[in-house]
Amino acid sequence: MYYFIVNRTSGSGRAKKVWTEVKKELDKSGAEYQVFFTDHAGHAGELADEICGYAEECIHLVVVGGDGTVNEVMNGMHDFDKVRFGYIPTGSGNDFARGMKITGTPAENLQRILREETVQAVDIGEVSWENGSGKRRFAISSGVGMDADVCKQALTSKLKKFLNKIRLGSMTYVCLTIKSLFTMPTTTARITFDHGETKNYEKLIFLAGMNQPYEGGGVPMAPRGNAFDGKLSVCLAWGISRLQAFFLLPILVAGKHEHIKGFQVVECESVELEIEQDMVLHADGEYCGDITHAAFRCLPGKLHMIL
Repeated sequence: MYYFIVNRTSGSGRAKKVWTEVKKELDKSGAEYQVFFTDHAGHAGELADEICGYAEECIHLVVVGGDGTVNEVMNGMHDFDKVRFGYIPTGSGNDFARGMKITGTPAENLQRILREETVQAVDIGEVSWENGSGKRRFAISSGVGMDADVCKQALTSKLKKFLNKIRLGSMTYVCLTIKSLFTMPTTTARITFDHGETKNYEKLIFLAGMNQPYEGGGVPMAPRGNAFDGKLSVCLAWGISRLQAFFLLPILVAGKHEHIKGFQVVECESVELEIEQDMVLHADGEYCGDITHAAFRCLPGKLHMIL
């Protein structure tokens, strides 16, 4: 039995067309399946929790949706060991699919899942904030500052809806990044990598704990990011003026920022952050709150994924 969680609103409605194509292929294949459609925020997580509770030794759970739907499902799953996870992307950003090198048509992706030729143990991340009062898993990234502020704005952006309709959804993040860069505050941060020495960082613009190379619709924040190495790639920007940061944006978008003054990428299993001023925190683009303390860690090989 294959259990499908489908978010028909993903990609400004593109998921409806994708599901129609997938359903035709499913019916042709003769595979036994059950489909659940999400109808409110958080519903995908509720459905994942329910499906994980079924009395089956091995559960094939397939998400048809975008990065936000994947995040909800990751946080709803309570028994990762028995789940074989499949994904058919329909979103505007599709950073999870990009990082996992999922390409092809929806029908082709479905056939790969049905063949189940390769199941790999994939890392995911976990962020906790305000000394454990909140906690959330992430498949792509979690961070504070500019990228989180952009993600928060994108959730309700009319610009995003418009650009999605003309297949330019990834441009949303570029436009909102420029806006945030000149409006959001910077702060002093105390950062500890892998429970080692704590260092101070002045004028922190953002910190992004990356489990994949890309976020924000294809921006390579961590060009060497890898969901199979048991580590996060933590990207920071600090200590430079807003104007400098603006002119460095093309370098960041091109993935050539690792050795540029004001940027740093650190490979680590965990990182802890304390900041003097509230900043926005996100997990896979989902708003978590405005915080002054957060801890990020890698959960190695947590997800068993059909690739």
